[in-house]
Amino acid sequence: MALELTDANFDEVVLKSDKPVLVDFWAEWCGPCRMVGPVVEELAKEYDGKAVIGKLNVDFNPGVAMKFGIRNIPTLLFFKGGQLVDRQVGAAPKSALEAKLKTQL
Repeated sequence: MALELTDANFDEVVLKSDKPVLVDFWAEWCGPCRMVGPVVEELAKEYDGKAVIGKLNVDFNPGVAMKFGIRNIPTLLFFKGGQLVDRQVGAAPKSALEAKLKTQL
């Protein structure tokens, strides 16, 4: 299951991770976010132990969203070694997200 990320735990979980990290920025009211959500959950199961997969609700955690300039959701950010290395804005098929994640492993 994808980790629930917040403004409070983001730095510890994402920026200090020794594994690649995928963060899904989403909100309850966002239709395309509901399409991407199950894909993110599948990736979380498939990459358990190899990568950190998390979801951050932008309505409840505006600090991190502002820090990374999230203006559209869903936005998926890819981190490695605490650095932002890639992003996907808008809904995308699992194959596209998985390809981006694999390049970080």
